[in-house]
Amino acid sequence: MYVIGLTCGIASGKSTVGDYFRNKGIPVIDADLLGHRTYEPDTSTFKSVVAAFGDDVVSKDGTIDRASLGSKVFGNPTELKRLTDIVWPGIRRLASEELSNLEVAGSQIVVLEAAVLLEAQWQDMADQVWVTVVSEDSAIARLKERNGLDEDAARARIASQLTNSERIEAADVIVENNSSLEELNNLLEKLWVDLLERVTHMFTKE
Repeated sequence: MYVIGLTCGIASGKSTVGDYFRNKGIPVIDADLLGHRTYEPDTSTFKSVVAAFGDDVVSKDGTIDRASLGSKVFGNPTELKRLTDIVWPGIRRLASEELSNLEVAGSQIVVLEAAVLLEAQWQDMADQVWVTVVSEDSAIARLKERNGLDEDAARARIASQLTNSERIEAADVIVENNSSLEELNNLLEKLWVDLLERVTHMFTKE
């Protein structure tokens, strides 16, 4: 099985690339959805989060109150790391289980879509790392339109993440997304052909 690790910075089009693969019939493991599962009551991650941050992060319905938890870690790198040290291993375990299940089912190509792929150091789970990038100006424009952020808030969100240069340095494949959706799809079609050749060669060689 060949695993693509798909990641990007904010407002760079990772979800659009993920949808491209889904439309090709390729299984896509969404780490964001796995993150929600790690917060489900009675999981080991849930219990660890409550133990670390207090019972007040649990809402009346017994689930994690994300707003309350977010207020404890926002703008506090030490507390944020404490949270990610709990949550990221939980997400990785779930992703590993899904990858194993897909391999048993006979999938030849699988995409692991994860915004924090590089930050969490999950590159070892992938055969190739694909990074979707846009210019800072494009990201700001999209955040202002999509999220209703002003320019200062948009810049702050971008500054809190890895830079494009840092992501590109870790990438095997760079997906530039500064133009139209049509141009992005044309680029993805070329990359898809290259990927199929690589995977076909790999399985033929075996």
